[in-house]
Amino acid sequence: MKKRNCSITKIFLALFFLVSVVLPLLFMFAGLFSIDVGEILRDASFLTAVLHSLQVSATATVLSVVLAFLLAWCLTRTRVKLKGFFSAVLLLPMLIPSISHGMGLIILFGQNGQLTKFLGLDGSIYGFWGIVAGSMMYSLPVAYLMIADILRYEDSTPYEAASVLGIPRRSQFFSITLPYMRKPMISVLFATFTLIVTDYGVPAMVGGKYNTLPLMMYNEVIGRLDFAKGSVIGMVLLVPAVIAFIFDFVSKDTRAAGFVNRPFSIKKSPVRDAFAYFLLVAASIVIIYPIVTFVGLTFNKNYPSDMTFTLDNIQSTMNKGAGEFLLNSLIIALAVALIGTALAFACAYLTARVKGLSSKILHLISILSLAIPGIVLGLSYVLFFKGSLIYGTLMILILVNTVHFFASPYLMIYNSLGKLNMHLEDVGRTLGIGRGRLVRDVIVPQSGGTLVEMFTYFFVNSMITISAVSFLATTLTKPLSLMITQFQQQMLLEASAFVSLLILVANLLMKAISYIVRKIILGKGMNRYARKETV
Repeated sequence: MKKRNCSITKIFLALFFLVSVVLPLLFMFAGLFSIDVGEILRDASFLTAVLHSLQVSATATVLSVVLAFLLAWCLTRTRVKLKGFFSAVLLLPMLIPSISHGMGLIILFGQNGQLTKFLGLDGSIYGFWGIVAGSMMYSLPVAYLMIADILRYEDSTPYEAASVLGIPRRSQFFSITLPYMRKPMISVLFATFTLIVTDYGVPAMVGGKYNTLPLMMYNEVIGRLDFAKGSVIGMVLLVPAVIAFIFDFVSKDTRAAGFVNRPFSIKKSPVRDAFAYFLLVAASIVIIYPIVTFVGLTFNKNYPSDMTFTLDNIQSTMNKGAGEFLLNSLIIALAVALIGTALAFACAYLTARVKGLSSKILHLISILSLAIPGIVLGLSYVLFFKGSLIYGTLMILILVNTVHFFASPYLMIYNSLGKLNMHLEDVGRTLGIGRGRLVRDVIVPQSGGTLVEMFTYFFVNSMITISAVSFLATTLTKPLSLMITQFQQQMLLEASAFVSLLILVANLLMKAISYIVRKIILGKGMNRYARKETV
């Protein structure tokens, strides 16, 4: 890849982001000048939706982060066994759409819910606490992953020194742990809050009359075709995401860069480990039980009263078009995974391995999608691409998902490429080896595991997304995840449960395939290393 080719690739990527991100947002914002924004912002229903969104998002964020911290502590600071199993269970909610979590709550705690009847509960799951519960399940895996990563790389040296000096554990927590966790935990709070406040799936399922901003935006655009009001709501939803993006961008914690952290030596403590087991088992039951009910609803005549095995629910759902929509989802997910991985790798190579001002600008644009909620991106695409050749086709769904999920895989490979020897290109040039050959024969093989992880990330998120595609899908291009809303409105919970299972199974298969491929790549790398050592 010669210098001229790098410049051409940068121009191509810049044009891609200009058309797929910048122009749609500018087009959406341009429409605000032709309407009375102040009137919409002062509207009582709008202000109520803002208040509701802030209330449920703040409550769910605090509860989710606290629970995620406790679970991450259980898996990093105790001697419990089966840590891999518990960690995998905690990540299961990431493999189904957020709306499925709301459906699970209805099955368990609705007016005719299983636990409602069994425990004789009064009240309703719909409203504030229903949204909070569903949002917690939806956001918990993300918060857990971020906090576990923070705890995993914490250095044990200060704690060992404090113990030698006789400093009590309580004082160690306030003097060492809290200062270490402060900045990264603020990032976790922002990320979790943004994820919840911009989610449409959970409020759509269990919101009832408790209106939130994403739900209001969806109803205004789809129900009333009021794109102007939808654009104003989209602008408001951008605010918390942009704040989180800016904070995360300017406050990267690099204090431990360049140092080898000493892992914790975990001492035996039966009481501590018993508490950890209790918390992990309880969390696992709460996560797995709704999935078990999905299986029961799918394969039983009238779960749980009539457990007679039947395939009627599957046949009925397939007759309603589930097979065609599953094919749509698989085509979209595979295309997004292939295109997104290729674009993210090319972009990361140019920003991580090629110096210059243009590389820094491209890096900033590449992570811009972190600050754009899916529902806002979807609306901007409706306004910008309406009437174009790709509007109403699978291609626009592939494009919006590629852009929506681009930033995280890009950062994965960006960090991976940044860790490779920065003199590889100089050595290759001295030996007469071009960039293209170096990338093909050295850099791609070295980054194989990360590329597989990126591919899986794109695929899984494209299978479960609702917000980014809800405004763009047609009756012919509808992905499978949107059928859950349709079936729920028709009170076909068995069909919704089967669709959720289909998405879960597809994502589990992709996770299993990626695990095997990464093992093969790692094995080949170890074999090459062993041969070199032998020589």
